Amino acid sequence: MKPEILILTPIYGPTEKALEQEYSVRKLWERPDPRAYLQQPHPDIRAAVTSGVVGFRGEQIANLSGLEIIACFGLAHGTLDLKVAQERGIVVTNTPDASADSVADLGMGLIFAVMRRICEADRFVRAGAWEKGPFPMATALKGKQCGIVGLGKIGRGIAKRAEACGMKICYFGPRQKTDVTYPYYPDLLAMVRDVDCLVVACPDRPETRNLVNDAVLQALGKQGFIVNVARGSVVDESALIKALTTKTIAGAALDVFADEPRVARALLGLENTVLTAHIGTSTQEIREERSALLLSNLRAYFAGRPVLTPVS
Repeated sequence: MKPEILILTPIYGPTEKALEQEYSVRKLWERPDPRAYLQQPHPDIRAAVTSGVVGFRGEQIANLSGLEIIACFGLAHGTLDLKVAQERGIVVTNTPDASADSVADLGMGLIFAVMRRICEADRFVRAGAWEKGPFPMATALKGKQCGIVGLGKIGRGIAKRAEACGMKICYFGPRQKTDVTYPYYPDLLAMVRDVDCLVVACPDRPETRNLVNDAVLQALGKQGFIVNVARGSVVDESALIKALTTKTIAGAALDVFADEPRVARALLGLENTVLTAHIGTSTQEIREERSALLLSNLRAYFAGRPVLTPVS
């Protein structure tokens, strides 16, 4: 008999098809009332599959008394309730991959898009407005200061790309890096006052929630831009909407949001924004790499072998 698996959220299509071939699969989002479904006992479900964005909470698996393993498609950024899993002896796996370059590519693309007003210009042409006059001027990248919040793998990748475009780099984080020469600011407000473009690339942690707040946006100023490829929780979205609406800052390019996939209606109507659907790691190559690793973890577990990438 095939092991019973519950998939908590839609993931990569080919991965779902492979799971359906090898296991007896239940898809939570196809249930008439997913919340009520999880409140009922399901002792026959042995594995749960989720994503790094959705993760799992203790109450979601409380009634899965037979659960043995949770396989996460992607990396967990504070979304997995590891304490509950440990208490119950549930194995947790994820799929670490070489996604930093893809997110850095998108981050650099968003810098181009918002500072050079590429999306605005596209809408301008499509609306037939060019025939009535030229498109307004944009902002050049060369010579501008790019301040990065979080100089990890993604932050470094963005720094390298921005530097190649003639931007000057500085960064803020919990500690100074000893292997880079970029200027380091231990104080975020001090850095923001000196930059033209603020790029948010730090992890989602309690200490980074609403790190970019009204004071930071005020300091960024009327000529400043913000790019967020981290998590929506790092930026105070209400403060950001206010800053964009009042033109306190010049523009924002966002790949992440506070309540995604639901995006605040106020953001949708603003011309000085570029909005993408959390696509930092949405490449064919990364999806296939994650799929192979997730499937390998489950196969190893049910064959009685150690999983390849456990999360402790």
